[in-house]
Amino acid sequence: MRIKDQKACLIIPVENQVRELDPKLLLACIAVKRGFSVIIGSHREIDFRISSFPRSLYLNKSMTERNLKMFRIMQKIGHEILTWDEEALVHLPAETYYSRRLSPTAIRYNSHLFAWGEDNAELWRQYPDLPEDMPIHVTGNPRSDLLRPELRSFYEPEAAEILKTYGKFILLNTNFNHVNAFYPAQNLFKPTNNVGEEPQFGKAGVGMDRKFAEGLRDHKEAILDAFKELIPILDQNYPDHTIIIRPHPTENQQVYIDIAKDCQRVKVTNKGNVVPWLMATDVVIHNGCTTGVEAYMMNVPAISYRARINETYDMGFYRLPNLISHQSFDIDQLQETLTKITRGELGAADGAERKVLVNHYLAAQDGPLACERIVDVLEKKMKHQPELPCPPLSDRLLGKGFANYRRLLKYVRKYLSVKDAPPEFHRHRYPGISLQELINRTYKIRRVLGDNSQVKAEQISDQIFLIRS
Repeated sequence: MRIKDQKACLIIPVENQVRELDPKLLLACIAVKRGFSVIIGSHREIDFRISSFPRSLYLNKSMTERNLKMFRIMQKIGHEILTWDEEALVHLPAETYYSRRLSPTAIRYNSHLFAWGEDNAELWRQYPDLPEDMPIHVTGNPRSDLLRPELRSFYEPEAAEILKTYGKFILLNTNFNHVNAFYPAQNLFKPTNNVGEEPQFGKAGVGMDRKFAEGLRDHKEAILDAFKELIPILDQNYPDHTIIIRPHPTENQQVYIDIAKDCQRVKVTNKGNVVPWLMATDVVIHNGCTTGVEAYMMNVPAISYRARINETYDMGFYRLPNLISHQSFDIDQLQETLTKITRGELGAADGAERKVLVNHYLAAQDGPLACERIVDVLEKKMKHQPELPCPPLSDRLLGKGFANYRRLLKYVRKYLSVKDAPPEFHRHRYPGISLQELINRTYKIRRVLGDNSQVKAEQISDQIFLIRS
C-alpha cells in the first residue's frame, strides 16, 4: 500500500465493535484533519495482514503476554506501538492488575502510553517493571469523548429510534463475563469434567492469584444470581416500562434470553454503542460496571445493585462505578430508589465527593478532547521524527515471515480441535461494517465536530478501511 503526502500512517485496530468503533472513528477523523492517514478495522483482520501495511504508528489497547508475538512481529517490520489500556479505568487492585494486564517484556515494545486519568497514570508509574524513560500522557480516552455534551448529538437519531421502539425503559447493564462468558474457556475457571477436580484457570483468570480468582468467581456468581432474581420482579412491578437487558460484549446472552421468555416486557440486546441507550433510558441498574461511570458523566440516574457484598472486590475492583451511583443493598431498597427515579423525584447521583473522585480517574472532561490530546502527542512525535526508522532488510523479512506463519497457523487451527475461540465469538465481538456505513458514521462525526474538510474512505480488505484527506 502506498500513501503519499501524509504526515504518517496510524493503525487503529478495533476489537469490540459496539464499544470501540465510534470512539476510534472519532480519533481517526481528528487525526486525518491533522494530516495523518488512518488504517482502521477489525483487530483480528488487521493483525493477520500487518505485514502488508506501510510502517505506521500502531495504537494498541493492552500490554499482556498475549501481545508479545504481535509486538515482536511489528517491531521487526518497522511499526511503532503506542498503547492505552481499555481496562484501566475500572481496574483490578494494583498487584493483580500488574500480573493480569501488564507484561514486563511487552511494555518495553511501547514508545508512549496514554492514560485515562491520574489514577491510571499513578497505577502505571508504580509498576516495578515500567521502563525508566517511558512517557505517560494523561490524555483521557476516546470512549469518554462521546459522553461529552457537545458530541452527544452524534447519537441523537439512534436514541430517538430506541425510544420509538421500546418506549420508556429501565436499562440493566450486566458485567458477568468472568463467570458467564460467551464460551466457557473465557471464564475465570474452565469447566471441570470430574466431581472434585480442581478447575484450571480460564482466560479471565490468567495472571490472578488462585485465592483472589476463586473469591471473585464466587462473588460474581452470587451477584449474577441476584440479578437473575431481580429481572422478573422488575417485569412485574414496573408495567409502564420495558426492561432492557444489555449484557457485557463478551457475555453469553442465553441466560437472560431464557429469563425473558417467561416475562412480558423484558428484552435482551447488545445492539450498538451504549451511549444512545443511556440517552434514552430513565435509569440504569448495574453492579460495578463501567456503564455506571458513563451514566454519571451523562447525568443519567444510575443504581449500583449490591445485593451481595464483598468489600475486597466491591471497593478494590469496582470502587469507582459503585461510589458514583446510588447504591441499593436489597430488593426493597432498590425498588424504593427506582420508583423515586421513574417518578422524577430523584435524579442522577451527584455531590462534591463524587466529582473529586471522577476527576481523579478521568481526564479530558472539558477543554480539548481526549482524541485531540492523543493526536497532539502524535504530531509532536512526528515533528521530532518525521519518518519512522526502517529496520534492516533481514529483520523485515523475518517479521513478514513470522506474520505469514502466524496467519497460516490461525487459519489451520480453525479446522482443528485446538481453537483460541469459536468463529461465532469473533463474529459476535466484531460483526462487521460496510464501507457505506463507515462513510456515513465518519460524516456524522465530522458534522458534529464542525469539520467541512474533504475526507476519503476506501475498503482495502475484509473489514479494514483506509481514511485520509
